[in-house]
Amino acid sequence: MSEKTKAAMLKDKLFIQPKNGCLVADDTEINEAYQYCEHYKTFMDRSKTERTFTINAVSAAEKAGFVPYDNSKTYQPGDRVYLVNRGKSVIFTVFGTESMDKGVRILGAHIDSPRIDLKQRPLYEDSELALFKTHYYGGIKKYQWTAVPLMLQGVIIKSDGTALDITIGDTDSDPKFTVTDLLPHLAMEQSKRTLSDGIKGEELNILVGSRPFRDDKQSELVKLNILNLLHEKYGIIEEDFTSAELSLVPAHKASDIGFDRSLVGSYGQDDRVCAYTSFTATFDTKTPTYTVITLLADKEEVGSDGNTGTKSAFFQNFINDIAKAAGTEGYRVLSRSKCLSADVSVALDPTFADVTERNNTAYLNHGVVITKYTGSRGKADTSDASAEFTGEVRKILNDAKILWQTGELGKVDAGGGGTVAKYIANLDVDVIDVGVPVLSMHSPYEITAKLDIYMAYKAFMAFCQ
Repeated sequence: MSEKTKAAMLKDKLFIQPKNGCLVADDTEINEAYQYCEHYKTFMDRSKTERTFTINAVSAAEKAGFVPYDNSKTYQPGDRVYLVNRGKSVIFTVFGTESMDKGVRILGAHIDSPRIDLKQRPLYEDSELALFKTHYYGGIKKYQWTAVPLMLQGVIIKSDGTALDITIGDTDSDPKFTVTDLLPHLAMEQSKRTLSDGIKGEELNILVGSRPFRDDKQSELVKLNILNLLHEKYGIIEEDFTSAELSLVPAHKASDIGFDRSLVGSYGQDDRVCAYTSFTATFDTKTPTYTVITLLADKEEVGSDGNTGTKSAFFQNFINDIAKAAGTEGYRVLSRSKCLSADVSVALDPTFADVTERNNTAYLNHGVVITKYTGSRGKADTSDASAEFTGEVRKILNDAKILWQTGELGKVDAGGGGTVAKYIANLDVDVIDVGVPVLSMHSPYEITAKLDIYMAYKAFMAFCQ
């Protein structure tokens, strides 16, 4: 075999040479990734809303030795605590050996995903069918949510103040719900609409029944029959919908994709894939040098506003509390802290490759994605991580031999998006986005690569340690 030319050797030394991770990782690591994703898929099937994700993450945390946070206590290195915010966001913390004055290490992800929510007065009858009126949540392509099986999940606060958790459609024997669509034979006028208006927001009506109550002296008998069934099973009346948070999410399960089973298909991987890898990395961190804090927040898909979103004072109040217990100030802790905004990035889709720039987009199976800036058109609405912190993260990943790549959210003028990074950066924290590349983002069935998921877990572990 001939020796490499000088040019070939220089290219090996100087060029970025992206490679499919499945050609770089050994069989042991690939098998570990596949096994890790079996647990991930099971968790995703049980965690389709921010409420259920929080419940299941806390349950896993307690098994890993975490206890509820008590702001009257002083914690020692290795202590493990959690703090839940209104059932829809949560903080997990492992205390480190270094002084709080030297800052903490933060993993920030969001656990809400695009979906369809019920309006406050959702139930109505039309043409002897019972339906729910809805308002979609987050950025969706509305046509993708028609003619697919959906499940109903959420909470109802009854008139006496009791909370009723609702999950209908999660098992094979449960009924499902759906948004109807027009048959192609009669869709001539619908087909003239733009793609974004192919299904309009007010047309996302959920079919919930067709059988009338057996009484021919009243109107709205199908609606009456549905309410009667709900009253008999759950003890609720129509007014109870006004104090409820009920959502329609895809009823299908997470599954392997492809003959080689190298991919995962699931609803809600944006951003629960990064939330799951973040908290499992935190749970597997024993006694870190710097205190590790994982923030799993709500409301990112609608701007991170509200008292369970990243913009709320919840996270900053927690920092202030642990700083005070350590004899310092919260702002000092934050100014010396470092954060990975654990959020997904777009993966190149060869069918729609024209919206991405191939040198600066992520690829499936090439590892975790470093996204220095998000935003859109002129880097609007982004924090744009510093060269210094980007270099620090790059070194962490290289030293830990973790497969990584860079990416951005499409071509410069193609669109874009944002994450929670800028809100944490506004607290005077060094932040950069690190996450998993995704195909079909914001659809009812998003696609990720198992190796990338595992690399995200390993990256977060390396950062924590």
